[in-house]
Amino acid sequence: MFAITTRPCAAVQWGMDNLTPATADATPDHPYARLDPATVLDALDSVGLHGDGRLLALNSYENRVYRVGREEGEPVVVKFYRPERWSDEAILEEHGFVAELVAQEVPVVPAIEIDGRTLHTFDGFRFSVFDSRGGRAPELGDPAVLEWIGRFIGRIHAQGAVKPFLLRPALDPVTFGREPFDWLRSHDFVPPELMPAWSSVMEQALDGVARCYERAGELPLVRLHGDCHGGNVLWTPDGPHFVDFDDSRMGPAVQDLWMLLSGERQEMVGQMADVLAGYEDFCDFHPRQLYLVEALRTLRLIHYSAWLAMRWTDPAFPAAFPWFNTQRYWQDRILELREQVALMDEPPLWQM
Repeated sequence: MFAITTRPCAAVQWGMDNLTPATADATPDHPYARLDPATVLDALDSVGLHGDGRLLALNSYENRVYRVGREEGEPVVVKFYRPERWSDEAILEEHGFVAELVAQEVPVVPAIEIDGRTLHTFDGFRFSVFDSRGGRAPELGDPAVLEWIGRFIGRIHAQGAVKPFLLRPALDPVTFGREPFDWLRSHDFVPPELMPAWSSVMEQALDGVARCYERAGELPLVRLHGDCHGGNVLWTPDGPHFVDFDDSRMGPAVQDLWMLLSGERQEMVGQMADVLAGYEDFCDFHPRQLYLVEALRTLRLIHYSAWLAMRWTDPAFPAAFPWFNTQRYWQDRILELREQVALMDEPPLWQM
């Protein structure tokens, strides 16, 4: 939904949908309580970019992201980073990786460098500015589209293998599994009557993840996109471009591939073959990584529940995810993890 502001009073008229992050930010005492439209425009002014009052709040909850019309020139996208999530140095490490990809002519959207910097501060907020790029969701059911996307992910990983991240954490069974489990167990989100069943299936799931990693053996880690699903791949007549490297970290290459798959097992086998047909034009793929597909899916499910819980004091989250933290939600997670425990014991996707 959008806001229209007029300066200098910065009066705001929001759309009727009250589930956007910006509309939930009226509640005080959370990280974005002071981030009103006037502050967004003043932040842009501070780096020499003058908005014309048109703000579109984009669908981002971890950060706050706006498309801002400008008095002169094309609109820009401004991202206000969530306080205390990443250090400045870790954000700049992400920006540096994306800049490397730009130098290799990979279609990504880098932070704009202004006065020699890509990360800026204003009134206690850290923000970056990006070109506004359009596009639609890719047709992931089209083998040619999957191959095309795979080709560019291969190029991302070829550059990602050149050197490691030094400051950004790895995606592994500890950071996406054990740590979220321990956090949830100690913060009273799971109803007491469901805690024994939930804890039991969580332990089974983490044991299953460990077995998958044992079968895969030691694998090289690369700098990843980290959240490479269809929503972060924008399609244009010239092909895909990749946005939102905010979750970029070290991990196995297959992490950036498995979220492109859907459907029944036989369909996913064919889809992975299509992706790899393009990927391996630019980067080698270790087939043993396919042992990790369901393990990584399991870790993502665990991490997602903890992420929602950790952000629950941000009013944008209860507004957008009202089904979270209900009895039904945790019952469904127990059933979901039981299914994942069984799936992790199935053969990898190269076997029919």
